[in-house]
Amino acid sequence: MQTEARVGVVVEGGGQRALASGHEAAVDGGVRRFSAAHHQRNRQQGLQQQPHIGTVAHLLAGGVAGAISKTCTAPLARLTILFQVQGMHSDVATLSKASIWREASRIVYEEGFRAFWKGNLVTIAHRLPYSSISFYAYERYKHFLQLIPGLDRHREYASADVCVRLIGGGLAGITAASMTYPLDLVRTRLAAQTKTIYYRGISHALYAICRDEGAKGLYKGLGATLLGVGPSIAISFSVYETLRSQWQLQRPHDNAVLVNLACGSLSGVASSTVTFPLDLVRRRMQLEGAAGRARVYNSGLFGTFRHIVHAEGIRGLYRGILPEYCKVVPSVGIVFMTYEILKSFLSGTPDDD
Repeated sequence: MQTEARVGVVVEGGGQRALASGHEAAVDGGVRRFSAAHHQRNRQQGLQQQPHIGTVAHLLAGGVAGAISKTCTAPLARLTILFQVQGMHSDVATLSKASIWREASRIVYEEGFRAFWKGNLVTIAHRLPYSSISFYAYERYKHFLQLIPGLDRHREYASADVCVRLIGGGLAGITAASMTYPLDLVRTRLAAQTKTIYYRGISHALYAICRDEGAKGLYKGLGATLLGVGPSIAISFSVYETLRSQWQLQRPHDNAVLVNLACGSLSGVASSTVTFPLDLVRRRMQLEGAAGRARVYNSGLFGTFRHIVHAEGIRGLYRGILPEYCKVVPSVGIVFMTYEILKSFLSGTPDDD
């Protein structure tokens, strides 16, 4: 009431003019501070808002992003798989001599340069639906979770926001992996072949696995996959979105493409470090009985862990982590960068915030 009265005074004397002038300055300063705070809140909310696109466009952006990323990093992905499965049929002396350069040279000498992309067709066939489903499911799960009491205040509390991202990413990963798993198994078996070719392509591999091992053979290692893919995608999505929002909040004028690439790369390193042992166990379980070979692990997921640690030590669980790091930095970065570019393009909004 007093403020309103003072603002409404008709100033005639010098003292009154000074009082009114000082009060106007204070009010003006308050308005500017309020406007700045309001602008800051709007910027924070704007950074969390995603371009609105339809279901088909969402699936297309995610699928194309995954396919491009996998094609670009296929040589490093194949090296990772070959290192991961070395311990199944190799002795300790052979393993101690393994190196990225030696294995890459062997591939070029024995199989030719194109062999670095062995299994890449099935990788794309797997990655298109996998990435499409994971990105789309993540957005859907996140929207659903934000309606739950407690999580609906995700814009106000960082802990609720991180919880939404972690749970949404985990559920999205489990959904995508479950729906596309047979193609992932076929990809591993094609990429693990060296000089002896048993599976002649995608359709032949699917037929041969069903013939030799039954339909259940298409889902070998699914338990390890689901156990690892949930945390992997949860960590990847949450680290990426958290880093990206903070980066753009602190440095809003940085190039958005480079920000997406950097944040995606760091999120990939974080998720790979945490979940790599599960990925290694998954690969080895996928190759159990492949091409008529004898089974190596007969005691399930945790028995396989114990067998690897006993035979190769703790380091055995991280066999191939170096080429994985070399792969994941550009791979995940390219995925998120391409996804954001396509999403912005399909929604008609520029990606230059």
